[in-house]
Amino acid sequence: MEIGLTFDLRSHYIKEGYSLEDSAEFDSQATVDSLMNTIRSLGHDVEAIGNIKDLVKKLSRGKRWDLVFNIAEGVAGYSREAQVPLLLEAYGIPFTFSDPLTLSLCLHKGMTKRVLRDLAVPTADFRIIEKEADVDGVTMPFPLFAKPVAEGTGKGIDEDSYVTTAADLKKRCSYLLGRFHQPVLIERFLPGREFTAGILGTGEKARVVGVLEVTLRDSAEKGAYSYINKEECEERVVYELASDPAAEKAGENALLAWRGLSCRDAGRIDLKLDEHGVPCVIELNPLAGLHPTHSDLPILCTLKGMSYSELINSIIASALERTTKNNLSGKRQ
Repeated sequence: MEIGLTFDLRSHYIKEGYSLEDSAEFDSQATVDSLMNTIRSLGHDVEAIGNIKDLVKKLSRGKRWDLVFNIAEGVAGYSREAQVPLLLEAYGIPFTFSDPLTLSLCLHKGMTKRVLRDLAVPTADFRIIEKEADVDGVTMPFPLFAKPVAEGTGKGIDEDSYVTTAADLKKRCSYLLGRFHQPVLIERFLPGREFTAGILGTGEKARVVGVLEVTLRDSAEKGAYSYINKEECEERVVYELASDPAAEKAGENALLAWRGLSCRDAGRIDLKLDEHGVPCVIELNPLAGLHPTHSDLPILCTLKGMSYSELINSIIASALERTTKNNLSGKRQ
């Protein structure tokens, strides 16, 4: 089978003038090489396509693939993660991971939480700040937690994200609105343990492969699984499998969210315990990082005894299974 690989290479954007933080969600050459080598080792031909502009050029020249393994994050807008999948859908080319609707929805954390609330999946109370004046109308009790509404990899999160006064909230929201040019999500602070649940599969076949507890070391930036803590996770973070009742419940809530938002193939869901020990969904990651030793999902799978090759094969198998089923039934992907 011929598989194409779509991706946004971090070094490419840094050369164009993007900062380390601005390019944090993009992939390293090591991730691309690992995926290329692994897909080949599974018996497939693989072509490095590149980003959406590279994909457009290849499609316009008539190039097609049996499947596209898509890890492209996109550059601008709430639908940036959906841009490559939309293009592939238009050309009828199967691809891994979630469809454009789910990717767009999950990137906007406020919209995600509205759907979770409708599904009765626990998530912290929240408000969306569109402009500085909106802060004056916030009546939620402190402490609160503030972050950009549509970023990943901890972007916009640091020790100042935890706010305890109205003055600090206004200051933080002003900074985030100016820095990221998008609304700010403020949530009731969740004081308990932090988990990330790894999920493989689609629909009724989706399963929790394991639940990882995230604990900050003494050397970490305090108060949050922040951008810098994620960037330097090897020195700042401890990852341990958790299987106690709280972790099991976190996995159950994660699976409800995964199925409720129609996520596909593989990904992660982040959760924290509230003051009553209830695991609340923080966000969904339907396009999770896949660096073999630096990204949470591969770390989790390794701790569970699943090799990187097995993880990638599982993702491809899930995509092919639902694609074949849709083709046989005459349904669109």
